[in-house]
Amino acid sequence: MSVLEALALVATVFAAVYHAEVVAHRIGEPFGTLVLALAVTIIEVALIVSVMITGGTDTAGLARDTVFAVCNGIVGICLLAGGVRHREQAFQLQGAKAALSVIIPLTTLTMVFPNVTSTIPGPMFSASQLVFAAVVSLILYGSFLFVQTVRHRDYFLPEGAVEDSHALPPANRVAALSAVMLVVSLVLVVALAKMLTPTVERGIATVGAPKSVVGIIIAALVLLPEGLAAYRAAKANRLQTSMNLALGSVLATIGLTIPAVTAVSILLDEPLTLGLNAKEQLLLALTLIVSLLTVGTGRTTVLQGIVHLVIFAVFLFLAVVP
Repeated sequence: MSVLEALALVATVFAAVYHAEVVAHRIGEPFGTLVLALAVTIIEVALIVSVMITGGTDTAGLARDTVFAVCNGIVGICLLAGGVRHREQAFQLQGAKAALSVIIPLTTLTMVFPNVTSTIPGPMFSASQLVFAAVVSLILYGSFLFVQTVRHRDYFLPEGAVEDSHALPPANRVAALSAVMLVVSLVLVVALAKMLTPTVERGIATVGAPKSVVGIIIAALVLLPEGLAAYRAAKANRLQTSMNLALGSVLATIGLTIPAVTAVSILLDEPLTLGLNAKEQLLLALTLIVSLLTVGTGRTTVLQGIVHLVIFAVFLFLAVVP
């Protein structure tokens, strides 16, 4: 049964990516990638919340681990795939820097500050601090969306705005149908991921890996549609679309997931651990520094992709062998 569920999950992911690309082509950049990022994140939140409710204290750090798991994987795979095929690729420097200028304070305020506050002991916020962190997350993410879609939309468009000019956009009716099917596909992805979760947890218990691995695997399952869409865009030499998806994914995951799980934690009196340990804080700092260097010139090669993937591999290895 687990094999059939896994095959169904893969098929549903491909369906979600197809419909996401149809919608993105119809409404153009950066709105197209934003639709997929928001849809995936909203449904990811639903899955995290459901696991938190049923898992009790064992899943207190699930939101934190899921957020941290998306920081390097998608970006590294996309840069490597695009670099192998096209040697060097370009993207809008202003857009990537704008995204990082929000990612850096978001990750620091939500995943580092819980370790240095003193109202309550441990890597946790008090209720009032949780509310404040949630509000700050929403303000930062909302400000980024305003810049991305209204104030400085051109920062997130391909240079020359000629991307996809070779093909006519689909008709409104086709795009509307794909929008509906995208939502259906993403709901099915989450449902199948949840069905596979018990099998994953049994496997983790068998090998004796820490509980944080559950968050990493859930992140990988739910972000498959978005990650695959970003990968295909990079291989097609549309790195701007790929970067919009990858960086937008990190922003949406933090900016929407943290407020949502904060609300659930307070309403249901469930524990919520957000603070990273010393090892993960060091990896986060390394990730942010490397990301700044990656977007520093607006051009990338396979080297940046390899570096991000190595950092991601270190995170995965240390999650299993702490």
